[in-house]
Amino acid sequence: MTSRIFKSDSKYKSFILSLAVFGLAYGLYKAVLDNYLAEIVSMTQFDRGVSEFFRELPGFMLVFVLALLYEFSAEKIFKAGAVIMLAGMAMQSVIPASRFLVTCAVFIYSLGEHMQYGMRSTLALEYAKSGRGGAALGLQNSAYQFGTLAGYIVVAIVFGLMAGKMNLYRPVFIVSSAITALGFLIALKMTAQSKHEHTVTRFYFRRKYFKFYMLEIFYGARKQIFFTFGPYLLVLFYGAGAMSISILFAVSAIATFIFSPVVGRIIDRYGYKIVMVMDTLILVIVCFFYGFAHHIFPKDIAFLVCCVNYILDAVISLASMASNVYVQDLSDSPEEVKATIATGVSVNHLITILIALFGGWIWQVMGIETLFVMSAIFGLLNSAYAATIDAENDRRAFV
Repeated sequence: MTSRIFKSDSKYKSFILSLAVFGLAYGLYKAVLDNYLAEIVSMTQFDRGVSEFFRELPGFMLVFVLALLYEFSAEKIFKAGAVIMLAGMAMQSVIPASRFLVTCAVFIYSLGEHMQYGMRSTLALEYAKSGRGGAALGLQNSAYQFGTLAGYIVVAIVFGLMAGKMNLYRPVFIVSSAITALGFLIALKMTAQSKHEHTVTRFYFRRKYFKFYMLEIFYGARKQIFFTFGPYLLVLFYGAGAMSISILFAVSAIATFIFSPVVGRIIDRYGYKIVMVMDTLILVIVCFFYGFAHHIFPKDIAFLVCCVNYILDAVISLASMASNVYVQDLSDSPEEVKATIATGVSVNHLITILIALFGGWIWQVMGIETLFVMSAIFGLLNSAYAATIDAENDRRAFV
């Protein structure tokens, strides 16, 4: 299957395998993080928003970080990200559970994670055969989700068997550090050097990508609310433990693993515009039930409703791959795709850091309902704007 999607002379096998391993490390980390912050570090809603601000800050900084690494190939940046991730996770394994130190460790890990995130789509598109960009993006997404799924399942089993017997958070961080190191060793086999064009500027803001930047802002705002405050709502309001959260993440990962290649093929067949527009109806329903379920159902039923809607959100978030294919249609070279996607990540985070910083305060003062109404509004704006895109016309209109 992969041979039909990727170029035979590319290092796609090492790339895909490393993604699965990094996904495993992240799955272990993510599965316990919200409960660790709530139960051990004692973070409130507002504190969680502040920590998330620093977790998302590297995404905004990414364009500046990549400017310093401008002469590096995408493969080298991908590997450098792995080293920084390892440093952050190792720090999390040994530091005391103070809000300041834990937030510092989260920031360092996130810096490496965002460096890799900026390169994952770039490498997938660069290694893909002509006309197979959507499928390549779907496959790289599935590989990462497969790894995270394994991490979630391991945490669910371990916490289920060892519940109440010992504090398992630090051992999980230690194991995650070791697996991140393994992922780095696999990534070292990616010896190819992506092509570099010296005519491309360091900060790649171009008028023809204006709509892409706007789509990144809308998408960043809506996904940040779910990513940060969705699980924390389940922990703080519904009392979900690490095992329950891990199971939820596992089911979500299974759904995205199954649907990532499906969405990729839909993008290739029907076009990215339709995919970006059609996810809105589901999103509005998801946001409504996530924010208001406890007003409609008994608490135990409301918890299950929120879990189902969390999974649905993960699936419809896959539509964000379509914007990367839109960039590929507009671009003149693989290097331009790399620079634009990386800049898009920073533009995306321009709004997410603000949502993270003020989201906890909004929750505390105005209620969780307000947050998810905001998410639905941003989703509607995203789809309304996506309806206006046309690669050929946009190329001519923004020259």
